[in-house]
Amino acid sequence: MSTAKQKEAAVVAERLRNHKLSSSDFKQPADVVRWFGAVQAQEFHAAKWALALRMSHATNVAVEDAFNRGEILRTHLLRPTWHFVTPEDIRWLLQLTGPRVNVRCSSVYRQYELDEPVLKRSNRALTNALKGGKQLTRVELRAALNRAGIPADDGVRLAHILLRAELDGVVCSGPRRGNQFTYALLEERVGQSQELNGEEALAELTRRYFASHGPATLADFVWWSGLTTNDARRGIALLDSDVERFEIGENVYWSSGFATKRSRDIDAYLLPAYDEYNVAYKNRQVVFDQDSVPQITTWGALGPTVVVDGRITGIWKTTGNENSITITVTPSRHLRKHEKLAIAKAAQRYAAFLGSDLRMSWS
Repeated sequence: MSTAKQKEAAVVAERLRNHKLSSSDFKQPADVVRWFGAVQAQEFHAAKWALALRMSHATNVAVEDAFNRGEILRTHLLRPTWHFVTPEDIRWLLQLTGPRVNVRCSSVYRQYELDEPVLKRSNRALTNALKGGKQLTRVELRAALNRAGIPADDGVRLAHILLRAELDGVVCSGPRRGNQFTYALLEERVGQSQELNGEEALAELTRRYFASHGPATLADFVWWSGLTTNDARRGIALLDSDVERFEIGENVYWSSGFATKRSRDIDAYLLPAYDEYNVAYKNRQVVFDQDSVPQITTWGALGPTVVVDGRITGIWKTTGNENSITITVTPSRHLRKHEKLAIAKAAQRYAAFLGSDLRMSWS
């Protein structure tokens, strides 16, 4: 194996470890979210499974209960999409990354005539509707906004009114009501939380990213965090010797250090859509199986993927109901017997997470 290939293999092995896929003793969903800083969560069920993959034992019910108790929250930060975040981290993360998300949403704000006076009024209307510990659905908040004279029947306009309220620290997720999401006032949902100034917050977000996602490049960190390239560079500089720099070809990687040898065991994982292992990098080529046929694009890697020995080796999907599911695996190359056994074990883990009977299908 060439030196470059050896280095890439080391990157993959270290990412598996840092993502807490190959080694984890986390017991609670909040432990996982705290380690990452934030976990992409617009696909709620997929995001619950992403957390469970990093825990020693977890069920769908247990992760859902933690969300409903407010041990993990779901809000917009980093990028214009939902993320899981812990209550103690939500305020400083919003302060650090919220302004950049607003910049990226500014054209939609203008298109739907959501200027600062309108958004201040909508924030007041949402506060009045939710105060006193109320948790309301999007439909109920739409009615409250309309009553306050703020048109909210257009779905995109309503979504951006609520997004701005999240970014301003007015609202965050409440407990689910059946399958419906609710919103709550952040001040009422979250008690005391960590306060970090600009430099401290930037250093902390940078530290968490490279500890949990490294080795990664500057461009990867910019993509994940939503920060400017200059701010991302400054964050790395603030860490000084806490991160190491190394090169593979023309790419410069940063890492908290290589602490473990590569495992000889073949592990397989059924990663959900938008799992941090795939979504948190601008360049995803390093985790593609080099022997696979090119049927999975870099954007396709954002869907449910089969990962064998750290490399994307296929895709998977489920059919069925809560009592019995069929997991269909479509490999992107010929699988050896021990690899198929590892994938079957990963499928059994997912079925156990759901509490469902399992049937395997190979496409």
